Amino acid sequence: MAVPVLVPTPRVPAPRRPVRAEPLQDIPTSGHKRVLVAAPRGYCAGVDRAVLAVQKALERFGAPVYVRKQIVHNVHVVTELEAAGAVFVDEVDEVPEGAHVVFSAHGVAPAVVQAAADRGLQAIDATCPLVTKVHREAVRFARGGREILLIGHARHEEIEGITGEAPEHVTVVDSPAAADTVQVRDPANVVWLSQTTLSVDETMQTVRRLRERFPLLADPPTDDICYATQNRQVAIKKVAADADLVIVVGSANSSNSMRLVEVARAGGARAAQRVDYADEIRQEWLDGVTTVGVTSGASVPEVLVREVLAQLAEAGYRDVEEVHTAQEDLVFALPKQLRDDADGVSGRGGRR
Repeated sequence: MAVPVLVPTPRVPAPRRPVRAEPLQDIPTSGHKRVLVAAPRGYCAGVDRAVLAVQKALERFGAPVYVRKQIVHNVHVVTELEAAGAVFVDEVDEVPEGAHVVFSAHGVAPAVVQAAADRGLQAIDATCPLVTKVHREAVRFARGGREILLIGHARHEEIEGITGEAPEHVTVVDSPAAADTVQVRDPANVVWLSQTTLSVDETMQTVRRLRERFPLLADPPTDDICYATQNRQVAIKKVAADADLVIVVGSANSSNSMRLVEVARAGGARAAQRVDYADEIRQEWLDGVTTVGVTSGASVPEVLVREVLAQLAEAGYRDVEEVHTAQEDLVFALPKQLRDDADGVSGRGGRR
């Protein structure tokens, strides 16, 4: 077995957390100020598993533990894990031979798994099981000779990983408009799959436009858009219908967070804004606003939502109501290298 050689790895300085120069002002509005907080929100089971996998790997193996790409798309989570000893890299060839490397929740292509094995890396796969399901679907359809139309964002890590399972069989369709121009070899032998973090409404619009061109287009056996993405979109739709402003806590590279902004606007909110941190909320956003909706993407810890609520309280939005649309209790077992027993029952930790 190769012995890890720990060499300095270039580190990108963590982004500086913004600090508000002056507190938000409590400016009177025409109605009673209130906040509607969407539930469910924040961490999903796949994100919880991935973040905990890095934490457990650091406890078990010691720092540094390397992570290919961001473990989840949230700047706060990544910064906290870096402070604990995680080292984030773009590719496995940046990891010292024999070291531990964690694959992110978004999944990787088989070529990445092989590259890690070739370097003798101790790989820990933190891919969300719901993403793994789409990988398996792609493999199965490709083996059956199907042409796969994969709906999603071409440069997203999840799409890169799924495409890597059968690149000669996969064509990425990145928008409803792209459905009108995509070309296939055999219109009678086509199936669609999707990225797990998309807007449900936009995805189905893309599917409808694909089916207009390819009437024999087959569906995946089950929904590819994950339960958490769907639940958060349903919740924010309900909130947005009564909100003047919706604030989505989440990072700019988080697909599901960005979709929540879009869904909120489409759902009736007069405005919707995304922030990483509470100090990014601008006073002018609150001008004339009576009802503020708040939610967070699936990779966002609840502490960041609490900070947003605290700042809104300073601006007079102290009446807070949770709007519940679903109950989530799904838990995924940790990767096998990190389980405390054969069944993965122990060592899960809390959800947040």
